[in-house]
Amino acid sequence: MKLYGYWRSSAAYRVRIALQLKGIDCQQVTVNLLKGEQGAAAYLAVNPAGLIPALELDDGRYLSQSTAIIQWLDSEHPQPPLLPDDAFDRAQVLSCVYTVACEIHPLNNIGILNYLKSELGADKAQTLAWMTAWFKRGFASLEASISAAPYCFGDRVTMADIFLVPMAYNALRFDYDLGSLHPKVMAVYEACNTLPAFGDARPENQPDAVPPSY
Repeated sequence: MKLYGYWRSSAAYRVRIALQLKGIDCQQVTVNLLKGEQGAAAYLAVNPAGLIPALELDDGRYLSQSTAIIQWLDSEHPQPPLLPDDAFDRAQVLSCVYTVACEIHPLNNIGILNYLKSELGADKAQTLAWMTAWFKRGFASLEASISAAPYCFGDRVTMADIFLVPMAYNALRFDYDLGSLHPKVMAVYEACNTLPAFGDARPENQPDAVPPSY
């Protein structure tokens, strides 16, 4: 398999975690978002939406959207399971997943931020205020949803944790005060990052990561 992604992409980060948890070897192919490679004809042939990540299967078919990719991985490679068997518990996990995937991430991704700057004339402070507002709203929802420890729903990692960690990483990168405002979210983030699968998937540990001085 091949994973088309970018080291700082939150969505690609999620898929990397899932692959690591399941012990699946996957070749990484860089699609540089800052250079606009997601809009190049070669990549649009992989994913017509021009979004990352995309997963190329061994038979040459492609999947897009991190949520769909991870659910496919969980179906095809069921150990360890990333969703509970119980229907209610599974819905709770997916509620957290969609809070990140639908309520926080889309409003803070590179396309939206570039639009705010280039089309609406937002300056750095205004852009940061925008991001902070959606971080606060979304993480407050996650904080209320976390029902156990050390992970979102107890002693087993689920898709909720896989989605929470990259979003928390992104918020911390922009100096959002996650620890004070959402201590349960921060505790889950720290617990997950003690696991090798999460550490190996971190952006700075990817082959296309740029030096810190970038």
